[in-house]
Amino acid sequence: MRRNRRVAALGSAGALVTAALIAGAVAAPNASASSGSRHGQDREARGETIAAQRAAAVGIDWQDCPADWGFAKPIQCGWVSVPLDYAKPYGKQIKLAVDRIGNTGTKAERQGALVYNPGGPGASGMRFPTRVTAKNPIWANTAKAYDFVGFDPRGVGHSAPISCIDPQEFVKAPKADPVPDSEADKLAQRKLAREYADGCAERSGKAMLAQMTTPNTVRDLDVIRAALGEKKLNYLGVSYGTYIGAVYGTMFPGHVRRMIVDSVVNPSREKIWYQANLDQDVAFEGRWNDWEDWVAANDATFHLGTTRAAVQAKWLELRATAKKNPIGGVVGPAELIGFFQSAPYYDSSWVPVATVFSKYVAGDTQALVDAAAPDLSDTAGNISAENGNAVYTAVECTDVKWPTSWKKWDRDNTELSKKYPFMTWANAWLNLPCATWPVKQTSPVDVKTHKGLPQVLIVQSTRDAATPYDGAVELHKRFKGSRLITEKDAGSHGVTGLVNPCINPRVDSYLLTGKLDTQDVTCTPHATPKP
Repeated sequence: MRRNRRVAALGSAGALVTAALIAGAVAAPNASASSGSRHGQDREARGETIAAQRAAAVGIDWQDCPADWGFAKPIQCGWVSVPLDYAKPYGKQIKLAVDRIGNTGTKAERQGALVYNPGGPGASGMRFPTRVTAKNPIWANTAKAYDFVGFDPRGVGHSAPISCIDPQEFVKAPKADPVPDSEADKLAQRKLAREYADGCAERSGKAMLAQMTTPNTVRDLDVIRAALGEKKLNYLGVSYGTYIGAVYGTMFPGHVRRMIVDSVVNPSREKIWYQANLDQDVAFEGRWNDWEDWVAANDATFHLGTTRAAVQAKWLELRATAKKNPIGGVVGPAELIGFFQSAPYYDSSWVPVATVFSKYVAGDTQALVDAAAPDLSDTAGNISAENGNAVYTAVECTDVKWPTSWKKWDRDNTELSKKYPFMTWANAWLNLPCATWPVKQTSPVDVKTHKGLPQVLIVQSTRDAATPYDGAVELHKRFKGSRLITEKDAGSHGVTGLVNPCINPRVDSYLLTGKLDTQDVTCTPHATPKP
């Protein structure tokens, strides 16, 4: 299974960047998470308890999935109602879409539901049950014991979706080059970011935006647990899903049965969110270099140069060409970043990206246009992409206080881009709406171990671009008794979905028996892609 990511979503300020960057900042904790909680948080805690009790009593009315959702039998779909505002549990409710497939083993083998979140913020987990229908061998043993359950988080997909801009306008190309040449370029991007933030309020409503927080998603997850009839949660989170897991473990430690977090967002309150994005820019540059080294080593196939420097020169030449005259009239530097960034993101993109690049250099312009340009006829896909970017922005911006000083943004990103140019400015413009966000921003949860939290399994590659390795180390420190599996000298984002004989059996063992190694484990990398 390819892990869910939002591919090349258009940044609010016109930069074509990934919106599944890292993931998740959070607002203040549920009253159960810490002593001295404020009255408002006490109300949210009580509200969540009421909502969970209500969901447990009602359950989920599982039915065949709607035809246009794309999930055939035996996958079933249903809804879970949650309060928009947990401080008002009897107020407005929103419906969350959920789906499941039953365990493939016997009734005696069944251990409950395994709930999945792939990240974002803004990604849907609804494809998780297809790992069973597709007979994914990595998950065959786990599927015998667990129902696989996915869901659309609040604001995503079928779950009260939000929007910030017309989807067709969102994907329209070419966008402005995210790397500014002048102060005028920066002013134009700042204007776009401000307009995007205002658009979120206009199209989604401030009442909805104010509740688009990670703690609310965590509360939703606990209500889903109750609706499933599960006393405790079995959970697998990737990318931003690891932050949902970290906050869930902090807010509801006694509700966790098994938890795996894979490719971990740094939970330090000093990192979330602003600094974490700057750290990510550094990591992306490192993994971009890894890909260029691999391309150079396979010059016999791709003919892009025998050294990293030669491949980089070809990239800069392509970028300059697209800047001067967008390729096919639609692929400029922003669109190039949107396509090429998938290589440092996922090893599975190494061959496809290098192949398209090689074809372009050999004279096949259309291959690049087909790969990197938006498809205006794909209205459903464009709606999904815009929705994903809207949720990414809303959660990130509402969850935590961002710098409002443009001087700070300008200084930090200008300095960083000197050494790490690949993603820095594109990432900056993606997140800049948070500087003028139209609803109240809150404070991050202090992720830590509380009474009742069982051992958590953490899995991470050392050269991950989207969620740098330090994040796994930090969560490992904060969750006492956790175990860290390190995939050394690897960098694909999302480790548990890859074939690695050192990792896969340990994931199975933990989910099936609860047993972990007596100490942390370092594994050799999964197989390098072959051209």
